[in-house]
Amino acid sequence: MANIKSAKKRIKVIQTKTLRNRIIKSKVKTAMKKVVLAVENGNLEDAKIALSKAAAEIDKAASKGVFHKNTAARKKASLAKLVNKMGA
Repeated sequence: MANIKSAKKRIKVIQTKTLRNRIIKSKVKTAMKKVVLAVENGNLEDAKIALSKAAAEIDKAASKGVFHKNTAARKKASLAKLVNKMGA
């Protein structure tokens, strides 16, 4: 355990940020799963709606620094590829 006051504060701050990042990552994963489920069920309309919601969650995560912008773009592209393949 840290003895210095600033080190104790850093531990608290890191715990708070870790929790926030975990919550955001969980929301992204859930949104992505909804897109995949809609594609597997063959429901194009639900897949498109889920894709737009997932893209919004991914963009929020990237803007907050949870994901790098290229990681966010890759995740969105892979989901879009799934939905577009289904529509074609």
